[in-house]
Amino acid sequence: MARFPKSEAEVAVLAQRIIHGLTANPEDFPTPPVVPDELQTALAEYIAARDAAATSAAAAAQGTAAKDEALQVLTDQMKADLRYAENTHNYDHGKLRLLGWGGRSERTSLQVPGQVRTLEVVKEGEGWVLLDWKEPGEGGQVAAYKVQYRRREEGPWRDVGMGVDSQILLNGQERGVELEYRVIAVNKAGEGEPSNIVTSVL
Repeated sequence: MARFPKSEAEVAVLAQRIIHGLTANPEDFPTPPVVPDELQTALAEYIAARDAAATSAAAAAQGTAAKDEALQVLTDQMKADLRYAENTHNYDHGKLRLLGWGGRSERTSLQVPGQVRTLEVVKEGEGWVLLDWKEPGEGGQVAAYKVQYRRREEGPWRDVGMGVDSQILLNGQERGVELEYRVIAVNKAGEGEPSNIVTSVL
C-alpha cells in the first residue's frame, strides 16, 4: 500500500497529482469529499503560507505556524480524497495511480518451515519416550510439529504424535524393539525437511 508522504515538497506534488487525477477522471471519482477546486485552493493557500514563511525572516515563527496549519488542512483534505478513492475502487492500483497513489501491497506467500533441529531422546522408560528438539532456524512460521516413527530401517514412517511445543511424551510404544523417531515442522504451506533421526529401545 502507498504511504502518505512526510516531506512538504512530496505532499505538494501529491496534491497536484490528486487534483489533476480528480479533474481528468470525473467518471471514476464522481463525488470526492473534497472537490478539485477546494483542494486547489488549499494547495494555493499552503504555497502562499510556505512562501511567506520562507521570505519573512522577521515573522518566521508566525509564518511557520500559519504554514503548518495550512499544511495540516491540506493533508487532511488530501487524505479524505485518497480514502474515498480507495473505498470507491476497492484499492485498485490502476485507478489509484490516476491520483498519484497506489493500492495495497500484495501479501507475501507463506513459506514452508525449515528443518527441525537437534532432535534428541531426553528420557525413556517401559513403553514411553520423551523427545525434545529445537525449532527451525529458517523458513516460514511453524504451526505444529508432526512426530513419526518406524522400526529401525524397516518400512515407511508412520505418524505417532502431533503438537505445538518443541517436546512430546509418547506413550504406548512398542517394547523390546529398536525404534527410530523424527520430527517435521508443518504449516499451511506444507511440511519442512525431516529432522535428524534418533533411536530408542523401550
